[in-house]
Amino acid sequence: MALTDIEAIGARVGIPAQALYRYGPYKAKLAVAFLAQLPPRRGRLVLVTAISPTPAGEGKTTTTIGLGDALTRIGRNTLICLREPSLGPCFGMKGGATGGGASQVAPADEINLHFTGDFHAITAANNLLAALIDNHIYWGNALGLDPARVAWRRAMDMNDRALRSVNLRLGRRGLAREESFDITVASEVMAIFCLARSLGDLEERLSRVVIGRTFEGDVVTAAQLGAAPAMTALLRDALQPNLVQTLEGTPALVHGGPFANIAHGCNSLLATDAALRIADYVVTEAGFGADLGAEKFFDIKCRIGGLAPAAAVVVATVRALKMHGGVAKSALDGENAAAVAAGFPNLRRHLENIAKFGVPTVVAINAFAGDTPAEIAVIQDQCRAMGVDAHVCTHFADGAAGAVGLAEAVAELADGGRFNPLYPDALPLADKVRCVATEIYRAREVDLAPAAAEKLAQFQAAGFGGAPVCMAKTQYSFSADPALIGAPDDFVLPVRDVRLSAGAGFVVALAGEIMTMPGLPRHPASERIHVGEDGEIVGLM
Repeated sequence: MALTDIEAIGARVGIPAQALYRYGPYKAKLAVAFLAQLPPRRGRLVLVTAISPTPAGEGKTTTTIGLGDALTRIGRNTLICLREPSLGPCFGMKGGATGGGASQVAPADEINLHFTGDFHAITAANNLLAALIDNHIYWGNALGLDPARVAWRRAMDMNDRALRSVNLRLGRRGLAREESFDITVASEVMAIFCLARSLGDLEERLSRVVIGRTFEGDVVTAAQLGAAPAMTALLRDALQPNLVQTLEGTPALVHGGPFANIAHGCNSLLATDAALRIADYVVTEAGFGADLGAEKFFDIKCRIGGLAPAAAVVVATVRALKMHGGVAKSALDGENAAAVAAGFPNLRRHLENIAKFGVPTVVAINAFAGDTPAEIAVIQDQCRAMGVDAHVCTHFADGAAGAVGLAEAVAELADGGRFNPLYPDALPLADKVRCVATEIYRAREVDLAPAAAEKLAQFQAAGFGGAPVCMAKTQYSFSADPALIGAPDDFVLPVRDVRLSAGAGFVVALAGEIMTMPGLPRHPASERIHVGEDGEIVGLM
């Protein structure tokens, strides 16, 4: 399918050509000056989320794109807002993240790889601060920063378990200290980037970053190093949202990309805010299952950004529900309505959780060729018993035409609902962790490590008690144990550590064995990626 010049794509939602900085014929950035002149928000915000992920696949991004195309097809002025793909998953286990089949954003190869260089800029800004910290210590350490209490970590946008723990030495005979890397999409700079409202707000947030403590225990910030202005300079161009298109020509803003299992899992607030000022319907997604992405979208992004989502879509597949019902991936072929019923409690719990936020919800059954009427009927009947409609969608094969019923339902739902966060700002930090664990994950209790409890008390005393919490845990289970699929309850959630992201404005709680620097699988996706004789990149999807 031939793509349309990016100026024509922008014109479909009223973006003038002079507001675009082109990166080739099919992608561009929106000028900051244009963003500043936009009218107040008018659009209805629709969140697409999913059941707990399985190796069978759910298709959340594909459904987001298919729904956006279908809303356009039924005459709604629509913009799609997505995260940028990370190189870690592209070359690791998941592969690319631009949708699939007839529901993709394009040019997919460019978006999946370097795109407009945003992630490289974020990585550079992160590591500039790291270099300034060690340089300050090397040249006399006037701030009295305790090297053993440096909290800032370097970053790289690649899965590399060897970088989880490294030793640094400052000079030939200098002081040695232990260091660790985060993947870029888990870095605080990425979180700040995605929550900043402007260049000024970006610099102010960067200045608030806590880099460590002095020997006396006092907090040291990036502002005290004078690092924020230079970091902002590195991020200036990246902060402008990226405009691309779907295969059917619906405009899409693809910008920012924090992971949802170890970060807050939403595209940039700046892009979402711009879309709501440009279009009547804005379709966005939040990473992994609703217990992670949707909860963080509601409790972090919507809270900080003053957003009020109008509707939510939970994506499910017959195959994934079979896996939650105990069927192995190798045995998914063939009708098994009983397994779908056994796996339905996972979908039920996600629907119950979203209802706690007051957001009207519909289910998208992302159809596969082998799904049978009996298996689909199980999902629809049980959803109907909960007062939720479930629509069979064939957008992967049929594009917008395969999601028209879902689009019509979303357009109807988006006129109702009263959004509310899960917990109030004033709730103490430790209680916020317990609230998410018990209300969303259904844990019996939280096992908060003594060191983590002490840190939370310190954050609370230092004036950060009003911040939301960002839970970092496995995406495969409501619990911290990826083997506990389905809808487990009566478990204990172990929280081993907490981290303050003062610039982003939240506190991260690490549960179980979750790592902020992933590793590659035995056979990474990079083994399938190559450049053909015609110069086209093959194997990304």
